[in-house]
Amino acid sequence: MSEINIQNLTRDYGSGKGIFNVSIQVEKGEVFGFLGPNGAGKTTTIRHLMGFIKPREGSCQIQGLDCWRDRDVIQSRLGYIPGEISFFDDMTGNEFLKFLSDYRKIKKDNRIQEMLERFELDPRGKIKKMSKGMKQKLGIAAAFMHNPEILILDEPTSGLDPLMQNRFVELIAEEKKKGKTILLSSHMFEEVERTCDRIGMIRNGKLAAVDLVETLRERHMRTYTVHLDSPELARDFAGDFNGICDGSTVTVSAKQSLETIFMNYYGGDQNA
Repeated sequence: MSEINIQNLTRDYGSGKGIFNVSIQVEKGEVFGFLGPNGAGKTTTIRHLMGFIKPREGSCQIQGLDCWRDRDVIQSRLGYIPGEISFFDDMTGNEFLKFLSDYRKIKKDNRIQEMLERFELDPRGKIKKMSKGMKQKLGIAAAFMHNPEILILDEPTSGLDPLMQNRFVELIAEEKKKGKTILLSSHMFEEVERTCDRIGMIRNGKLAAVDLVETLRERHMRTYTVHLDSPELARDFAGDFNGICDGSTVTVSAKQSLETIFMNYYGGDQNA
């Protein structure tokens, strides 16, 4: 059985809002990218996985456990970064991490210091005085501190600067090598391209595509025919762009970026 298994999940809020017949399977050791514009249904799907919402139709399971019925067990096992992180603002970062350590019954064998050093976070200050980027780093430390086998990450690099975004991508690559199972919701196309094995694209609450990153690119291959003034120019052009030369005509094939593929599916509509 898949580590994460969503079958025909539906929650209709009316007026076309919600998620409809969503089915996703994430295998052990896989990094699955979940792409879609704001309001498309990513967070609603994730909230079902976390046991925050009870499915009205369909089901979702993690490691064979029902996400609603067994939510306490699931929540204690996995690492989770919510799209909108809420903290006990009167706590310091250290107090918050200690609270989570006690809740999860973690002793000395934790990754808190590793995460704080990796993301250059001083957790001694009050959370309410932290910037969005600092709070995001604290959320990352909280998600990874107990070395979970499964991670559900909703827009995990929101508020991070490019250097820290890159460190997060490196962290995901390391976790993947360790065999971790990761569901990553993101708007950062480079982040998804660099980390994910497969991608699911969701629009208006319905899955528009689920496939390997390379398969999506190959499916959206574009072929261009260029006519040059002479065979000599054509040969030079073909050499520069890895094209096929036929007299003065050159045929060039190019893979589209993930961002271009995404926009092909969504037609530029970012309010879906």
